[in-house]
Amino acid sequence: MINKQEVIKMARENILPFWQNMKDDEYGGFYGEADFYGKIDKTANKGGILNSRILWTFSAAYKLFKDDYYKTCAVHAKEFLTSAFLDNEHGGVYWLVDNKGKPLQTRKQFYNIAFAIYALSEYFLAVGDKSSLVTALSLFNVLEKYGFDPEYGGYIEARIREWNDIDDFRLSGKDLNSPKSMNTNLHVLEAYTTLLIACQKANAGNSDAVAGEKHVKKALQALLRVTLDKIVNSSRHFELFFDMEWNSLSKEVSWGHDIEGSWLMYEAALAIGDINLTNEVRQTAIAIADKIHSVALGTSTETDHFKPEGQWSVEGSPLDYRNGELKNGGLLSGLTEDGNVLTKKEWWPQSEAVIGFYNAYELTGEQKYSDAVNGIWEYIKNHFTDNTNGEWHNELDSNNIPDTKMPKAGFWKCPYHNARMCFELIKRMN
Repeated sequence: MINKQEVIKMARENILPFWQNMKDDEYGGFYGEADFYGKIDKTANKGGILNSRILWTFSAAYKLFKDDYYKTCAVHAKEFLTSAFLDNEHGGVYWLVDNKGKPLQTRKQFYNIAFAIYALSEYFLAVGDKSSLVTALSLFNVLEKYGFDPEYGGYIEARIREWNDIDDFRLSGKDLNSPKSMNTNLHVLEAYTTLLIACQKANAGNSDAVAGEKHVKKALQALLRVTLDKIVNSSRHFELFFDMEWNSLSKEVSWGHDIEGSWLMYEAALAIGDINLTNEVRQTAIAIADKIHSVALGTSTETDHFKPEGQWSVEGSPLDYRNGELKNGGLLSGLTEDGNVLTKKEWWPQSEAVIGFYNAYELTGEQKYSDAVNGIWEYIKNHFTDNTNGEWHNELDSNNIPDTKMPKAGFWKCPYHNARMCFELIKRMN
């Protein structure tokens, strides 16, 4: 059974040391890539998302553990973010720089800007550096000016450096080229939640509340409303891609984002402080967790048989796969456009499932959610944790064999999901 001490050990002996070793003392920031075995490529380009996520992680680690070296790493990441990624001419954050910090891709992806806001807000909460909060609020203003859709609500995906329209909205090659997505809006929600908390802390005891707090709260509340009304569908899943009017453009389902969004929405509602909205979000969060518990847990007591991708159908609860059930553990990723179950397992949904189910257990007291937390935690320890090279494997196949071609660190592989899982558990267990 999961306990606080082993969660602390996971964070401080497995995850954080790996990323401390990624610190680039020559050119600043953190190295952009390490292979499956942890071998660092010191010439790799550096992504804005990875840098912001590292900044968030070490800021949150310092806030929780008060270890000065975590603060040193956070300061190092913050300095590189502000010197290499901030566009001082047009505003916003660059997408990609080279290993020395020279801009390579200057497109303005609002997902990327959201993570910079998230990280800088957490840095302020950790070390009290007001300049980081000022920068976060300036990025908030940029996002509101160029990313917000005043007609239908929510936020678009991207613009070019000078803020004109862009043809290719996609975050990555596997995404649909749509003007709006769940992913961007979810992480703007996440960023604005932490920014609001940071503003509230900055204004504590000050009768003259800064205008920034009011604007952030209003924007967060509007986005949470859009999430409830447009993104969460009647089946208690998140739609993934949309046109400008919030018409869904895809039938794909991401169970990892569903369970992640369930607890992030609740955190947003708590930060806003509206009791009626909080109660509404609470019920939605529980409903999402219940649905994911029914369809996405890769466990069964009936058979060890495992069907390959393309031979599954999800009917009912729990895990009615008709032609045989899965008994490998962990959280499955989701459904393809054709309704087939994705059999590979990714590192980040496991992290979010642990928090999401723990949150559902706190809200309901139902034992099934506590059991899910313990089951996935054991699965992570047994299959995802790399006890030789540190950190977690990126992906596992249907037999729980890690993919050696996938990086241990890279543009998308970061410490943010699994470290945050540990931090959230520690705080909640306290």
